[in-house]
Amino acid sequence: MKYQKFKEQLNDGSFDNVIKELYGSSEQIISHQKKRYLEAIEKFNEYFPGHDEVQIYSAPGRTEIGGNHTDHQHGCILAAAVNLDIIAVVAFHNEGVIRLKSRGHSRNLVNLSDLSVQKKEMGSSSALIRGIASRFHEMGVKISGFDAYTTSDVLSGSGLSSSAAFEVLIGTIIDSHYNHGKAGAVEIAKIGQYAENMYFGKKSGLMDQMVSSVGGLVSIDFHDTENPAIKSFPYDFEKSGYCLCVTDTKGSHANLTDDYVAVRSEMESIAEQFGKAILRDVDENEFYSSIPELRKKCSDRAVMRAAHFFAENRRALLEADALSEENMNCFLELVRQSGESSATLLQNLYSCSNPTEQAIPLGIMLSQKLLGEKGAVRVHGGGFAGTIQAFVPAEKVNEYSQEMNRIFGDGSCYILRIRPVGGIEITEG
Repeated sequence: MKYQKFKEQLNDGSFDNVIKELYGSSEQIISHQKKRYLEAIEKFNEYFPGHDEVQIYSAPGRTEIGGNHTDHQHGCILAAAVNLDIIAVVAFHNEGVIRLKSRGHSRNLVNLSDLSVQKKEMGSSSALIRGIASRFHEMGVKISGFDAYTTSDVLSGSGLSSSAAFEVLIGTIIDSHYNHGKAGAVEIAKIGQYAENMYFGKKSGLMDQMVSSVGGLVSIDFHDTENPAIKSFPYDFEKSGYCLCVTDTKGSHANLTDDYVAVRSEMESIAEQFGKAILRDVDENEFYSSIPELRKKCSDRAVMRAAHFFAENRRALLEADALSEENMNCFLELVRQSGESSATLLQNLYSCSNPTEQAIPLGIMLSQKLLGEKGAVRVHGGGFAGTIQAFVPAEKVNEYSQEMNRIFGDGSCYILRIRPVGGIEITEG
């Protein structure tokens, strides 16, 4: 689309329908998003002048609703794409490089003539771009290059998976323009995970990328990770009288790698006692009958974390059923059970290496005090530091948000809505 034409159509309302679908229908939201997109276009022109044609892409953050630390054991999860996203203004060319400037970060440059793993890039956005491009190249897709400017509402460290949104954004750009959309949402998610595992250097599961790429509210069974069973269904929490809130408790994520690794390794240490690689392949009844023997070879915490997996894996499916049946009371009770299990069995509310920093338990305690039996709260995502998730009655949402912001700082509480689509190219609606 012509650069100037996009600006004109954005201003004259041609994109209002797609803005409403992605972000919400209030005049304030529409006005904010128009301003955001216009600023992104101007910034693109500032960093990459001389392009007449541009295309716009978006990929959402995600919120985990059920299935805390189940995906890496090939378990079940319930999650949703949200109305916070990364957008990219892109111009394609034939220069054999990808140049990308993200707001607030230095420019990334990836030469497409060398798509091998670069150890010096590990942990960087360039590594993710190179890994994604490499995977598409292996699939026979010819990529000639592009310039892109990105801006994100999915703040890093917010617990809404900014890294997965970025991966899905890059995958969507390449698949849409160079591959005629043939890869599709599920394959784009796998490509993002591949780049994160092999090029970025983080051994993540597939949940974050899959939810961002597929969009909407999704129940996913990862028993067959090559062909995960995905069930999408619509649900509007607001119509049920609740708001979905995520609060960043601002705990430090530094030095938490060992905590995250321990969850997975301890679960797998239990699986190994049954000759299995993952807990999903272990019989739950056999696990419970074998606890005396397991304690001789594994830690008590490993046993309890395995017990969390079995219950949480089942609970994620029950939560999806409850929402499908519009049984909000049942759903809220399951969320409370999930939060209790994460606290007492999984034990990922704070790090043992820094036991006096307990922002997540503090946030949960205050949430429970404010909400009582009318809502539900749990740790959100990986845990140990970071975010909590609450389902708050609509009449209490302003009070709840103000209290969380009072304790953890302005802008800490995100009032979210489910976004019905994943990574997309923005076209007039």
